[in-house]
Amino acid sequence: MAMFPLSTVLMPHAPLALHVFEERYRALVADCLADRTGFGVVLITRGSEVGGGDERVSIGTLARIDLAQPLPDGRWALVARGTKRIRVESWLGEDPYPRATVEVLDEPVPSPGAATLHEAQLAVVRARALLSELGEDTGAAGTRVPTGPDADDTLLGEDTDDASVWRICAQAPIPIADRQLLLEAEDHTVRLELLRRLCGELSDEIARFLGGN
Repeated sequence: MAMFPLSTVLMPHAPLALHVFEERYRALVADCLADRTGFGVVLITRGSEVGGGDERVSIGTLARIDLAQPLPDGRWALVARGTKRIRVESWLGEDPYPRATVEVLDEPVPSPGAATLHEAQLAVVRARALLSELGEDTGAAGTRVPTGPDADDTLLGEDTDDASVWRICAQAPIPIADRQLLLEAEDHTVRLELLRRLCGELSDEIARFLGGN
C-alpha cells in the first residue's frame, strides 16, 4: 500500500485535507487516482513530513480520496476520508514514495451502549467549552471545531454505530499522542472510556486554571 506519513492522526470516517507539493507524494496521488486505490496514513513520532528520515507508528488509517484538484505547477489539493484502521507489517522502501505491507483491522464487537457514548460526548463538549473560554477553538489536529451553543447539537446523540464513535473521537480537543491512543484502543468500549477520561482530565486542568484567574 502507498503510505503518507503525517504529523497528525486520521480517524476512520474523518475528513483529511492535504496540500501535496513534494514530488514523491505527487507521484503517490497520481498512482492512487489511476489505480482507484487509497493510501495509508500513519503518525510521524519523530522527524518531518518533508524529506524522509522520520520515525512512524505502526497503527494508522486507510484513506480514500474524495476530491483531487490538480494545480498548475503540479501540486495537488486533496480531500480524503479515513475508512478503516490498518497495521503496518513491514516497510518496503521510499522510492518512488513510502510503501508498506499492511493488515486491515476490523473493529471488534460488541459495540458500546448509548450511555457510554453519551458520557464520552459530554466529556468532549465540556472540554471544548472550557477551551473556548480560553479563546481556543481548534482541535488537536489543527482543524477548527464548533464552539458555543451549537457545539452540543453537533456532538450529542445516541447512535452507537461505528461512524458515530469515530466522529466523536475525531472532534476531541486532545493532544496528538492521546489521539493515537484512541486509534490504537482494542475496541469502541475501551476507546470511549479512554476518551471520557482524557477529556475529563483536560477539563479539570482547564477549570483549575480558570479558577485561579
